[in-house]
Amino acid sequence: MKTVQISLNSIDKVKSFVNTISQFDFDFDLISGRYVIDAKSIMGIFSLDLSKPIDLAIHTENDVDKILEVIDPYLIK
Repeated sequence: MKTVQISLNSIDKVKSFVNTISQFDFDFDLISGRYVIDAKSIMGIFSLDLSKPIDLAIHTENDVDKILEVIDPYLIK
């Protein structure tokens, strides 16, 4: 499992993020404070405080580099 910080501070970013990670068969969780939600759930994402960075947990050891490359526009560097 790998955890990175992302920013989803607009509706368009949320929609494109969900479309992007939905192409993978792995599980992704978004963690904000004490809340953990499925990162492929648009409704779940909108229940979080999107004004702050969110932790993305990627539940795989395979293809992590490919995933990071695809989600690069959302990563906080």
